[in-house]
Amino acid sequence: MKRLLFLLLMLASLVATAAAPIEFRDAAEETRFRALAAELRCVMCQNQSLADSNAQIAEDLRRQVLDLMREGKSDDEIKDYLVARYSDFVLYNPPVKPSTWLLWFGPALILLGGAAVLVVVVRRRAAAAPAVPPPNDSQEW
Repeated sequence: MKRLLFLLLMLASLVATAAAPIEFRDAAEETRFRALAAELRCVMCQNQSLADSNAQIAEDLRRQVLDLMREGKSDDEIKDYLVARYSDFVLYNPPVKPSTWLLWFGPALILLGGAAVLVVVVRRRAAAAPAVPPPNDSQEW
């Protein structure tokens, strides 16, 4: 009996914490919201948009975005608000500026560094390899 009560309480808590779906006033609001949510990154998930993430913070941010939209804020104002709170990381397309250079150019630098290391290793191995003597045709087997 205690187990059944425990399971019912657990089920009730899961239902209570489940996020209610967002209701939009009209199709234009929904379209704008979905476009904004696709441009913003979940700050916890790192590689998911707000639209794709199931994290609680993503749900909170989606609600915040909708509230800001309903307050009459433009898309740029909403993005600026989120950048002020979470830095440029919250944007899928952060601006190119000194603080984001590593984000923009870091992968290319790592790739170039790896290519340079590969060239050096191959050249060292080629230089250290013993010379293969030319075949001697005068000997018969």
